[in-house]
Amino acid sequence: MTNHDKHSKLIESLKGKEQIKILFVCLGNICRSPAAEGVMKDIVEKNGESEKFYIDSAGTGGWHVGELPDKRMRVHAFQRGYNLTHHCRQVRPSDFEDFDIIVAMDENNRRNLQSMAPTAEDEKKIVMMADFADPSLHYDHIPDPYYEGSEGFELVLDLLESACRNLYRDLRAIG
Repeated sequence: MTNHDKHSKLIESLKGKEQIKILFVCLGNICRSPAAEGVMKDIVEKNGESEKFYIDSAGTGGWHVGELPDKRMRVHAFQRGYNLTHHCRQVRPSDFEDFDIIVAMDENNRRNLQSMAPTAEDEKKIVMMADFADPSLHYDHIPDPYYEGSEGFELVLDLLESACRNLYRDLRAIG
């Protein structure tokens, strides 16, 4: 069983939905989650399915609300063809009602989200981004590049591109 097969029950529950709503979550919503949002939006746009998906991102912390993503992430993403224009926001309780899948970048984000989930059913919407990355990349989380150099941002984008491609493939498989 591959990591992303763990979530087949959640994915299968979305079959027949007119629009699938995905929320990517990291700590401050300035590096990983807005980059995941940008990568996923690019994938669905290139496949002509922008109407089928609603994609957003948020942070468990509120330090950067209203700001653009970290400039370093915007530069690295732009070099790969992604334009990150999201304005940072904090996760809100209504996100558990509004989104079908809530994707955490690491274990701390997952735990924070679980503690915020209003119901056990809402908690089942939380998945780990790295579960969808190719296992050959050998990461069980998406590391925070904030205190890293260029290599950290490039690694995060590599992981997110892999994970978003696989997540999209899994969602497309249900029709």
